[in-house]
Amino acid sequence: MRAAGGSLPVGTAFHERTLALCESLNYREWSGYYTVSVYEMHHEHEYNAIRNSAALIDISPLFKYRVTGRDATKLVNRVIARDIHKVAVDQVIYCCWCDPQGKVIDDGTITRLGENEYRWTAADPSLRWFQQNTLGLDVTIEDISEQTAALALQGPTSGKLLHAAADANIANLKYFRVTHGKIAGVPVDISRTGYTGDLGFEVWMPWRDAVKVWDALISKGKAFDIHPAGMIALDIARIEAGLILIEVDYISSKKALIESQKYSPAEIGLGKLVDLKKETFVGREALAQEAQQGAERALVGLEINWNEVEALYDKLKMAPQVPSMASRTAVPVYRAGKQIGKATSTTWSPTLKKMIALACVSREHSAHGTTLSMEMTVEAARHTVSAKVVPTPFFNPPRKTAIPVL
Repeated sequence: MRAAGGSLPVGTAFHERTLALCESLNYREWSGYYTVSVYEMHHEHEYNAIRNSAALIDISPLFKYRVTGRDATKLVNRVIARDIHKVAVDQVIYCCWCDPQGKVIDDGTITRLGENEYRWTAADPSLRWFQQNTLGLDVTIEDISEQTAALALQGPTSGKLLHAAADANIANLKYFRVTHGKIAGVPVDISRTGYTGDLGFEVWMPWRDAVKVWDALISKGKAFDIHPAGMIALDIARIEAGLILIEVDYISSKKALIESQKYSPAEIGLGKLVDLKKETFVGREALAQEAQQGAERALVGLEINWNEVEALYDKLKMAPQVPSMASRTAVPVYRAGKQIGKATSTTWSPTLKKMIALACVSREHSAHGTTLSMEMTVEAARHTVSAKVVPTPFFNPPRKTAIPVL
């Protein structure tokens, strides 16, 4: 059972396996659950598994809801900014949902499992908000977070591994589609989705049988160099993929303390997920008005000038240092000495051999190729280094969307 606010976290469906493998004993709390930060003492093998072989990541702490009933489709369309009528059965979409002022409450995925059946994932508890929008609708929303376990299997060999381990059609599974089958005799949904920007899948299964699925994937995965991976490696991969994280790159409008902490979809790179051709949805009027004027801020990718970073350390006769972990601490971003935004997620990319960041800046400074500067602290002294605005994702391999996946 998920821990309530302020109480001790509990283990997920895979805890008996992940605990035995977690040599570092380095855990964090994720939505009331114990989550492995890193299995070994350093995350490099786990990160390399995501990019070079196969990584198995426990994502069970996601909030998961099942939406059914005659008006299930109406409810989904009322809440999200995308048009669910364009989504086929067995298709998955990434979407966001807003408050009446057009500010983002949360983002997540919706899988259309039937004409009027959906599985909806969210980072924050969302049941109350969904229920508040059911007025006059014949719809049932169940919180299935504690009945449904989930694993992300990510990396270049993940398709071959699943083909070997699962009784399901993997080879021709398209990007953001779902198929149904069995692993170790357990019924599973397998979606071509993930949070790494690589070839990858997410496997959804009954909580009570989760360990059987874990064991089968680990056993079959040895031939494909599988590694369980924790949140530290995942954080680096998702920044390379240009993927945002709630409470880091933006704040839910439900939790914002001041107006500037609230973001419209366009301000955090989710403008494409807003369909203003839809007749009505929560926040539509505000978003239509913003579309006419243009959003005030924009999410950008920054490539940090490594020569300047080296020079700062060289002045102190030190070798350049970068934190091996991604930083979730916001730092100011400037142009011509004036602060125009902030970098929210920063990391050294082992694959790209570059220092990169996701930043939210004033729209007029967001054009690709613009040179900005970003604060960097070296030996407790604050400096700035130049950073160029570049397109995201920083890393976008063809295999991410390739068919067949083998």
